[in-house]
Amino acid sequence: MDDLTSWPTGRLLLVAARLVEREWNAVLAERGLTHAGFLTLNALGDGPRTQRELAARTYVEEQTIRPVLDRLERNGHISRERDPADRRRVMVTRTPRGERTYTALLAGDSAERIIADRVEDPEVLRAELIRLISGIREQ
Repeated sequence: MDDLTSWPTGRLLLVAARLVEREWNAVLAERGLTHAGFLTLNALGDGPRTQRELAARTYVEEQTIRPVLDRLERNGHISRERDPADRRRVMVTRTPRGERTYTALLAGDSAERIIADRVEDPEVLRAELIRLISGIREQ
């Protein structure tokens, strides 16, 4: 095993992020979701959206969101219907199953527990990550 104390901070952050992501993906997979699927269910929290709106809200291209929606629909997490106001648009909505799945993931605090169970003070880590991300975004 490598001596983690000798690693540069950037490498530590990158490896930690990948390990957390791996565990989170396993939690999501138990519920038939991917990370992209979870983000999409989150983006549907305040009501139906078009495919274009979902792509923008999840920071992906429209072509990229399509297979995510296909999988969510196959697994019963979303439904797609033509917009009665504009038949060219398809509206995406969380189904009751999608709502239950999303709510259960939040209620169980699964993502937070992955981190909180392993660090001394999760709030300090959170504050520093927010500071880091904000600082990089402002550049």
